[in-house]
Amino acid sequence: MAEVKGTRNDGWNLDNSYTSLPKKFFTPVEQNPVKAPELIILNEEVAKYLGLKPEELKNSDNLEVFAGNGFPEGGMPIAQAYAGHQFGHFTMLGDGRAMLLGEQITPEGKRFDIQLKGSGRTPYSRGGDGRAALGPMLREYIISEAMYALGIPTTRSLAVVTTGESTIRETVLPGAILTRVAASHIRVGTFEYASQWGNKEELRALTDYTIERHYPQVKGDKNPYVSFLRQVVKKQAQLIAKWQMVGFIHGVMNTDNVTISGETIDYGPCAFMDTYSPKTVFSSIDREGRYAYGKQPYIGGWDLARFAETLVPLLHEKQEEAVDIAQEAINEYSELYDQNWLKGMRGKLGIFNEEPQDKALIEDFLTIMEHHKADFTNTFKALTMGKFEDLPFSEATEFIHWQKQWEERLERQEESQEDSIKLMKNNNPSVIPRNHRVEEALEAAQKGDYNIMKRLVKVLSTPYDYTEEQTEYCTLPEAGNRPYRTFCGT
Repeated sequence: MAEVKGTRNDGWNLDNSYTSLPKKFFTPVEQNPVKAPELIILNEEVAKYLGLKPEELKNSDNLEVFAGNGFPEGGMPIAQAYAGHQFGHFTMLGDGRAMLLGEQITPEGKRFDIQLKGSGRTPYSRGGDGRAALGPMLREYIISEAMYALGIPTTRSLAVVTTGESTIRETVLPGAILTRVAASHIRVGTFEYASQWGNKEELRALTDYTIERHYPQVKGDKNPYVSFLRQVVKKQAQLIAKWQMVGFIHGVMNTDNVTISGETIDYGPCAFMDTYSPKTVFSSIDREGRYAYGKQPYIGGWDLARFAETLVPLLHEKQEEAVDIAQEAINEYSELYDQNWLKGMRGKLGIFNEEPQDKALIEDFLTIMEHHKADFTNTFKALTMGKFEDLPFSEATEFIHWQKQWEERLERQEESQEDSIKLMKNNNPSVIPRNHRVEEALEAAQKGDYNIMKRLVKVLSTPYDYTEEQTEYCTLPEAGNRPYRTFCGT
């Protein structure tokens, strides 16, 4: 399709630095126009941050952009090639239903990918139609914005449009396209692709580009490739610890869904945990529990090990020494994760300083929660508000004993009780995107009512405010006969 220049100053300022890489890493694509696009939701906050003008984005020219019927001046639609370990099995992948329009340069000089998801077939579609249904695209919009508000690194959503066409899955569904904003879409799977099908210089080109884009501070180091690996390990340790703090379950932690920037990406089968249990799984395709809540930290390390393997040719001229360097960097992950997890859990309990017995105190509380099938978010909220009577185990002997230990622990720090409550409020959200609330919003949206979704997004935008408006969103779903299940939305 043709470039859409528009008639107004809408703020598009696109670059295409990714296309400076060897052509092995991407393929220019023709766009797949849709019949009757309609703008469903526009993220005005994200638009303004990107340097775009929300009112101008609502005009017909930009509707064509969001629908994949055209692209802004300076854009160059491409599909990125990558590979990945999916549930432990390596395979060739690529942007099968997405295209990168370009990289928006913000007024502050920052660079963000602008990608259309559900925009039609590409050379990597592997027989698929390249399209997406409205429900999964709105789901990503809701959850990614909730994650941002929770303070968790994430891709964000700029807009969702309906296509005016149907998408065939198990049933006939309304089609839609999401405009996703990311620091980049470079993944562990991108490096696996380079390692498997590229030569050393192509791998080096990708690595140098990624360092320049995401970790320029390591360029002057004695061995920047080692420093780069360690930075990625550090970012993932921080990210996954943050997931654990709010009960977020990604659902499909394949290596192609691990970003080098440290952002959460791909909100297909994700969900938030209600009843606390490390075994919690929502994804319909995760039949063995590989990506269960309690296994996410381990899988993070496994994925990073695959990343480290790709960098071996660059870490040292001698392979044996390169492998040792890679292993040493990966060995840091567990300790870094534990440090981040302990810091986060201390914050959830109002603890400022460190004591050796803190880990046992935290684990004892989680054991009590698991034993009594307590809700993860509401339990920490009740603890924060001092409403112990709201806890399902408030009269249990083990909790009474634990509460005494916890209160004695708080008394041993210099900070006041008010300080601890403030710390807990900053670490324990009052509201999360409850699965039944998300489903309610999506069901209404597919019938043409977007008000429920928009109200949900608004409530989720201030998760640490503890407002009256949030109260109804804290209620648990009615008990059902079947466990809640999520789907990839492909």
